[in-house]
Amino acid sequence: MSQYDVIIVGAGPGGIFAAYELMRLAPRLKVAVFEAGAPLAERKCPIDGKKIKSCIKCKTCAIMSGFGGAGAFFDGKYNITNDFGGTLYEYIGREKATELMEYVDRINVENGGQDTKMYSTAGTRFKKLCMQNKLKLLDASVRHLGTDINYVVLENLYRKLKDQVEFRFHYHVDGIKACEGGYEVRRGDAVDVCRECIVSVGRSGSKWMENICRELSIPTRSNRVDLGVRVELPAEIFSHLTSELYESKIVYRTEKFEDLVRTFCMNPYGSVVNENTNGIVTVNGHSYEDPAKQTANTNFALLVSKHFSEPFKDSNGYGESIARLSNMLGGGVMVQRFGDLIRGRRSTRARIDEGFVVPTLAAEPGDLSLVLPKRILDGIIEMIYALDTIAPGTANDDTLLYGVEVKFYNMEVELNSRLETRHRGLYVIGDGSGVTHSLSHASASGVCVAREIAED
Repeated sequence: MSQYDVIIVGAGPGGIFAAYELMRLAPRLKVAVFEAGAPLAERKCPIDGKKIKSCIKCKTCAIMSGFGGAGAFFDGKYNITNDFGGTLYEYIGREKATELMEYVDRINVENGGQDTKMYSTAGTRFKKLCMQNKLKLLDASVRHLGTDINYVVLENLYRKLKDQVEFRFHYHVDGIKACEGGYEVRRGDAVDVCRECIVSVGRSGSKWMENICRELSIPTRSNRVDLGVRVELPAEIFSHLTSELYESKIVYRTEKFEDLVRTFCMNPYGSVVNENTNGIVTVNGHSYEDPAKQTANTNFALLVSKHFSEPFKDSNGYGESIARLSNMLGGGVMVQRFGDLIRGRRSTRARIDEGFVVPTLAAEPGDLSLVLPKRILDGIIEMIYALDTIAPGTANDDTLLYGVEVKFYNMEVELNSRLETRHRGLYVIGDGSGVTHSLSHASASGVCVAREIAED
């Protein structure tokens, strides 16, 4: 048994920035970080595109877990905005949330991101263009680190932390129990004790977080699940948007069902990749800042949010069932040409090879209409035609759609303005709380809690 002042469960962006701020403001505190995945240098996905071309479902996914969290290899986009990325502002106020995100940006810049660019949608001509075509461009400033520079920033942060903060990797926490004067953090027969505990397990820890909340009688409420596809097309089609904005968050309200469909995680000159969440293979994307590592394509997700209440409340379970169906039919991620989808036919390897878009991910050609519910698929098709009005060529036959992309969100944990549960000294931050859904919001939540602890 070891005694700590603070134990942080999870070394994603929330946990990293909580540890960084505690080191800066309260260096005498004894702090430990327990992480189920590997150190950054050991995080290697076995997919090499040659011997191993698709996900082999590792016990612990190197892409989703480890130092840096799931965001370590997904493009390093830090959006400074309260319009999307979470509801942190509802707990701490808009001004404070923005200030914390700007602080996180300064730390990233100081630790290797100094040569990266900050983009902004403020005053852009594209806002009017979107309005004229029944689309809405959301406001944001975005720092694009790129997967390569993001890795450098994380390396530098770890280098600063490792001598003052104890890290345990490949260390899966089984449970947390309240005890006199703090908390017991358990792994098998091993028990460590702390005065205050910060939980930052990310989206991949959603099931684990639900169990912890159940065991500690912490109230939660159902959150949404985002379902959709990842679109891949020639980079030139969106270059007028990406060169000025880098990432454009665009929302469309469908005419048929009045559902909201949005673009997400736009990666100019990027690659489509697999990710493994609780044994389910889904799709994501990233891009590099280094031109030598860029591709000829741009990819982005089109997502529809679904939020269930009565009598069914398991939004994540709904998303999982659709993702499992895709895995069953395609053996993993499935890909389809937009032209084949519209014509009601399955894509074949030959038709994809003959197309003008060269896939950046080896996926199984298939038929997404056999996987995604009609309402969601109809909305995605409407959105593609709407985007074609501002980026002609989006609705070309050879545009590739990878499925499925699912964003699982934890049940929203009941927290106070300190991001503290009903148990004093037990905090839940980052995407595992259901409050944040982005790198910037998750990192800011870690800074927020660390400052509260340091002040106490």
